[in-house]
Amino acid sequence: MTFDQHRPGLLRFVPLILLVGLAGLAIANGWHRHLSLETLRVHGDALRAMVAEHPVESLIVYFIVYALVTASAMPGAVFVTLTGGYLFGTWIGGITTTAAATAGAMFIYLALRTALGDWLRARFRDRGGWMNRMCEGMERDAFWYLLTVRITPMAPFILINIVAGLVAAPVRAYAGATFLGVLPAFLIYSSIGAGLGDLLHTEPTLELTDLIEPRFIWAMAGVGLLSLAAPVALHWFRRGRGAA
Repeated sequence: MTFDQHRPGLLRFVPLILLVGLAGLAIANGWHRHLSLETLRVHGDALRAMVAEHPVESLIVYFIVYALVTASAMPGAVFVTLTGGYLFGTWIGGITTTAAATAGAMFIYLALRTALGDWLRARFRDRGGWMNRMCEGMERDAFWYLLTVRITPMAPFILINIVAGLVAAPVRAYAGATFLGVLPAFLIYSSIGAGLGDLLHTEPTLELTDLIEPRFIWAMAGVGLLSLAAPVALHWFRRGRGAA
């Protein structure tokens, strides 16, 4: 994919304006307040009935909603992730959530890259210096760097989207590293959502912190272990490839 670094006027800012408008609309309407376990408790049975009756259409709607939640940087995305597991199960919910999160992240990335990233990259290239060297390093090793920061909580998800767009990271590496990097954690969270079941009805005051109990502890521990083990595993994998 190529990007026109010299497109005229304000046309290149249109995707960014749409992105900011989407985020503003979400905040103004308070949509983020509906992203909670309480919403799932109240509407969970009706949503499951709709999924049973219209499985494909429901999955498509879920994908679109999650992509929009990601693109608008709306707080509470973890509750939507749990909902995906609750409605579709660990594997279908987890993989669909990962694909939707990647699509939303790509929208942020492309909006920032179209508006500013290619222009900044051209400026860095002309001026040289450490910023140009950093961008060149990103171009050479973008996939592994992005995979590492995606799979570990080194920076907020939204911040990685913004920075990758501003430094014009290679699009294929960005998309691939995003999908593979968040897939394990989303599968874990989806497994937690799939295991909620009747707990939402029997525990009327259930909160996220209450999920740290024996039936969920291994799944929650998996997220922490993943964050610790992933950098080491990626380091040794890259060393092995370099020695081959």
